[in-house]
Amino acid sequence: MSDNYINLTLNIWRQESPSSKGNFQVFNEKVSPDASILEMLDELNNKLESEGKEPIAFESDCREGICGTCGLVINGHPHGPQAKTATCQLHMRNFKNGDTLYIEPFRATAFKVLKDLIVDRSGFDKIQVAGGFTSFNTGSAPDGNAILISKEVADMALDAAECIGCGACVAACKNSSAMLFVGAKVSQFALLPQGQPERYKRVQAMVKVMDENLFGSCTNTYACEAECPKGISVLNIARMNRDYFMANLKTGTDE
Repeated sequence: MSDNYINLTLNIWRQESPSSKGNFQVFNEKVSPDASILEMLDELNNKLESEGKEPIAFESDCREGICGTCGLVINGHPHGPQAKTATCQLHMRNFKNGDTLYIEPFRATAFKVLKDLIVDRSGFDKIQVAGGFTSFNTGSAPDGNAILISKEVADMALDAAECIGCGACVAACKNSSAMLFVGAKVSQFALLPQGQPERYKRVQAMVKVMDENLFGSCTNTYACEAECPKGISVLNIARMNRDYFMANLKTGTDE
């Protein structure tokens, strides 16, 4: 690690429980520019524990920008100010000596703060369970490859499948909408022949659960796409809306 440390003022959200009132706690820390945000929090927690104080609660798993559990709001941006970068991949060298950082959890009615920087994202899990599957038997890899799919369609499906379900789209949206997440999960199946058996039931089920879990509506500000660490396109929302409309026509419902 580099010997050229930088001094930062860290305003970190502390909240004991979902029912307690939270506040920003200030830390003046000297950090390595080579450390990631999460590594910086690890070092701060080591210091707090050595002093007999309560460490800062935050989530992480892969630390490779794959799992999405690390999501934090840094200086007003979900995952921080660097575009298409998950929190765990944001390094302190992106900040200057003397900078002040505000680090807080994702803010949304559907994402209740559990403790400090940890929020309850189980609403996303429920949406996935409602329709994130296909009954199509693809068999082994050679069997799957036997189904001809154009490169253009395959690319669009893979782009949608890049969504890591972190919730940045919800945190960025003024309405706390989850439609970019749901649109991506609907699209990755709807674009492929393997996803056709449940295509219209899937979109109805996932939208229903999304609404039940208090996620807001989309008003097309594109903030979700701008803050998404994987750059998921809002075209997936349009595709989901089209499928939802077609599903209601086919089933005779008007929701």
